[in-house]
Amino acid sequence: MRIAVVGPAFPYKGGGAHHTTELAHRLAAAGHEVVVESWRSQYPGFLYPGQQTITEPEGEPFPDTLRRLDWRRPDGWWRAGRSLRGCDLVVLAVLSPIQVPAYLGILAGIGRRAPVVALCHNVLPHERRAYDRPLMTALLNRVSGVLVHSEQQATLARTLTTRPVRVAEMPAHLPTPSAPAERDGEVRRRLLFFGIVRPYKGLDVLLNALAEGPQDVSLTVAGEFWGGLDDTKALVASLGLTDRVELRPGYVPAAEVPALFAASDALVLPYRAATASQNVWMAFEHGVPVIATRVGGFPGQVRDGEDGLLADPDDVASLAAALKRFYGPGEPERLRAAVEAPDHGPLWDSYLTTLTGAAAPPGTPEEPDTPDAA
Repeated sequence: MRIAVVGPAFPYKGGGAHHTTELAHRLAAAGHEVVVESWRSQYPGFLYPGQQTITEPEGEPFPDTLRRLDWRRPDGWWRAGRSLRGCDLVVLAVLSPIQVPAYLGILAGIGRRAPVVALCHNVLPHERRAYDRPLMTALLNRVSGVLVHSEQQATLARTLTTRPVRVAEMPAHLPTPSAPAERDGEVRRRLLFFGIVRPYKGLDVLLNALAEGPQDVSLTVAGEFWGGLDDTKALVASLGLTDRVELRPGYVPAAEVPALFAASDALVLPYRAATASQNVWMAFEHGVPVIATRVGGFPGQVRDGEDGLLADPDDVASLAAALKRFYGPGEPERLRAAVEAPDHGPLWDSYLTTLTGAAAPPGTPEEPDTPDAA
């Protein structure tokens, strides 16, 4: 098949760009002819208050990557769509409703000349705005099919469209270390919160739980702060945690990640809501157990009491209890010993099969999908 993947790629950073790139590599390795249609400029700066691009690639860039899309040039969206008319499949990587106007322009250029799948990382954002639902409804009703990463997201997608919706678990796609940093087996009494800090990720819940949990345990918070540092600094001070919480604001380059995990006993994911996350797989690749909440895909990734612990979402007492349980005698060592780096080859094979089958041929009747048809 000749397949075009439309989405961010290097020099853009983050999970979306990594997923687009890894997906292209996997499709090409499976024998498909693949091109990535990426962005020269994806968003106005005020819509993404963080670092959008990086100077050095993390992982291997996909060689057949075009960077013609620009949020300032709607005429370029249509032209890009026209150039994709000869594809057997076009995949739109949907990371945010902000992308929808450009994707509608691309769809106008494609017309009905190629099947199009909307690959939704999130059907709707965790923190929603008034225009998110109308935009996503417009997009999902103009594509041939929809691919999501959980049954919960499939249920949500079916409230927006009658197009076929399929589900495939998201495989690992973040850069993995060639060799994790060396550990000496010592319990560090330090936890790690990693990634962009946004309200739905529950850092405030974790800080309150840390104040109630073991009093000799510290926390490193490493990542970009979406709304700035002031509120977090104020909360840390009010809880008396200034000496126990290290804030490392800013994007963390891949080369610095192994040392962060090696200095931590566990990665904590105190999310209020989630769809799919790569952070569990990243922790396991580095040999580190995970303390997470029972949201999204975490209960399927973390074996409670075996290679990590689970707590209730948005519940300080439940998370504090999990922290105390984690630091019981011998528990950090026992949980870490059970962590295994996962084999994602079979999961990627299943993912590609579901993706390439997610769109009906142009011009054929489309039947509503059922929840167990994915």
